[in-house]
Amino acid sequence: MAYENIRLDLEDALAILTIDRPKALNALNSKTLQELESALHALPATVRALIVTGGGDKAFVAGADIAEMASISAAQAREFAALGHRVFQTLEQLAIPTIAAVNGFALGGGCELALACDLIYASEKAKLGLPEVSLGVIPGFGGTQRLTRVVGKMRAKELVFTGERLDAAKAKEIGLVLDVLPADQLLPHCKAVVGKLLKNGPLAISQAKRVIEYGADQDLRAANELERQGFAVLFGSEDQKEGMKAFLEKRPAAFTGR
Repeated sequence: MAYENIRLDLEDALAILTIDRPKALNALNSKTLQELESALHALPATVRALIVTGGGDKAFVAGADIAEMASISAAQAREFAALGHRVFQTLEQLAIPTIAAVNGFALGGGCELALACDLIYASEKAKLGLPEVSLGVIPGFGGTQRLTRVVGKMRAKELVFTGERLDAAKAKEIGLVLDVLPADQLLPHCKAVVGKLLKNGPLAISQAKRVIEYGADQDLRAANELERQGFAVLFGSEDQKEGMKAFLEKRPAAFTGR
């Protein structure tokens, strides 16, 4: 399918989704969000990992499109926020691991997009933050909630209240990104991480993602029950039998996702 504002490239079991509006610093307008949603739903079943990044050399996603938002009504803002929440929830709930390769500005909606991914890596020139209060609004695509769960409530309040833009090193210091790479090494690093992931059982990774995501919002007893169930269900899979057989035979496992 042809898209106007994004690109979806397939490299065997890896999909690379690029927000590609460089003249607008890849800002998220309604059309871009709708294309993102369509692409996420259209991912082939053969895809086992997804990297999300930005086109051009300046921005991952500079934010939601202020030119579109400036004149909308409260009712229209509610619909715009609902669209963003739906798209980012779709991304967050993919059964495969997702990686944000933050190659430049990741502000507002761009930071929220990164936060909806499982892992975040940044280039040395990246800038991250939620500066919406400087526009008289607040994050509207889940940023207040996902940021709190990543960096803690007090740090999230500081970042949201001040609208501060963090450089990549500071973002790593507070746990917002995992690692900081030279710009030309960012995508190769993310692909190398994917290479490590693809050696492991896809059903196991999917279950691990599910129990971590859902367990994080529950008390320890309920979360441990999720883990117990996820652990047990994998013993009905061909991948579990292959993985343990391969270990005993001292050879690499040939997982099939069944």
